[in-house]
Amino acid sequence: MEIKVCGMRELANSQKLIREIQPDWMGLIFYSKSPRFVSDESANDFVGLPISKVGVFVNQSEEEILIKVSMFDLKAIQLHGQESVEFVKQLSSKTAAEIWKVVSVKDSIDWDSLRDYLPFISKFLFDTASPNHGGTGQKFNWQILETYPFDKGFLLSGGIDEESWEEILAFATNNSQMQGVDLNSKFEDTPAIKNIEKLKKFIAHLPRS
Repeated sequence: MEIKVCGMRELANSQKLIREIQPDWMGLIFYSKSPRFVSDESANDFVGLPISKVGVFVNQSEEEILIKVSMFDLKAIQLHGQESVEFVKQLSSKTAAEIWKVVSVKDSIDWDSLRDYLPFISKFLFDTASPNHGGTGQKFNWQILETYPFDKGFLLSGGIDEESWEEILAFATNNSQMQGVDLNSKFEDTPAIKNIEKLKKFIAHLPRS
């Protein structure tokens, strides 16, 4: 199971995360309204870290995204806004980074509305719908994903906490396209500062490659 820890910002906390947890992905948020926003001044700190980094963007321009990919050596681009299929298609033609499309979930999902993204993305990420584009600490109804119709893998996000591991393992058993989890606010001491011990205890229950 892939582990992504998102909303990192402080160098020492990030180094400890890599040293003690070794997640598959570390997420950096470039949405300026987020309390976990990462500024350009941090690029030199993050560019050399030995981990695959994901940049989180919300309705930002292609130019801005590609600049951040270069500055921070991003291996994946997570699009958390209302980015159109055409936008994703054009972006995918200009970068070697993976593209992940976030689906903000309320009460249901229109699967047909997602079909045209499939040729241009590496995975979907399902998160709880929020005006703030994530970081709610709230779960959506995972049963909505039981009708997931695509071969494309996905990550599960939104309100996952220390006690969620049994539910996640049960969900993964019946949903073969689930590739992993995205962990954020429920494992923080303060915004952007992760509690490494909480993460260790949680991740110990999950199968890792």
